[in-house]
Amino acid sequence: MGMPRLAAALRGLAVTAATLVCVAALPSGAQAQQPQGNPASGQASPTKDPKAPKEFVALRDVDPTIRQEIRYYTPHNFMGVPVTGYEKPMCLLTRDAANALHRAQVSFLKKGYTLKVYDCYRPQRAVNHFVEWAKDLDDQRMKGEFYPQVDKSTLFQDGYIAEKSGHSRGSTVDLTLAKLPALPTRPYVPGEPLHPCYGPQDDRFPDNSLDMGTGFDCFDTLAHTLDPRVKGEQRKNRLLLKAGLEKAGFVNYEYEWWHYTFQPETFPDTYFDFPISRRSLAGRH
Repeated sequence: MGMPRLAAALRGLAVTAATLVCVAALPSGAQAQQPQGNPASGQASPTKDPKAPKEFVALRDVDPTIRQEIRYYTPHNFMGVPVTGYEKPMCLLTRDAANALHRAQVSFLKKGYTLKVYDCYRPQRAVNHFVEWAKDLDDQRMKGEFYPQVDKSTLFQDGYIAEKSGHSRGSTVDLTLAKLPALPTRPYVPGEPLHPCYGPQDDRFPDNSLDMGTGFDCFDTLAHTLDPRVKGEQRKNRLLLKAGLEKAGFVNYEYEWWHYTFQPETFPDTYFDFPISRRSLAGRH
């Protein structure tokens, strides 16, 4: 066949192969939202990218008072680069989870606090980006902050990186609490000196949140919610967040003080791959 037809055929085979690999990696009984186009490219296409189902909303439309600091839209994360699929710095969630966060926020506001989300729905293409990064043992630019005591080669076996994430189902959120009034956290400057995420609060990267004992996404056992070494004010702050969210229907992941999932999940067995942008909600609300 001619070169244009041959190139088109090869592109079609590549997309089919990528889709088969994604589906084959799913846990038993789980479903995947079928990506269209190249899910790993990071490039959005209004006609090819999947759309969010009607059950998804932008958190800001449900509760604009909840602070948002979407770390994976920025280079201030354990990879040191913006993550594939985060086209806008916004929090998307299932409506049930967003409504539950609103209930928790109302309670916290009465006590002089506000919730702040770091991450919400996470497309499968972003998880794929994590996996590829974890395999590149030469890229350790952010080790000094996020995993100072962890060998990058063990991130999979230690459970810090996985091929699937509950975030991709839309009812899981990473978040913290800040005391009001809370000034914005200053932007991270790529290349600036790094400090261990488990160090004293004044030594860690500045964050306008309560001191939880470690920073967000700290790959360290001190990040375990009830680690006995975390005491005093830090433990009190973790328990304050935990109690307020549990009252609203969220369940904590015991190995990450910031990680909560609303139960029952709207989509307990589906891993979505639509990009994070207002366009993904277009025509659905």
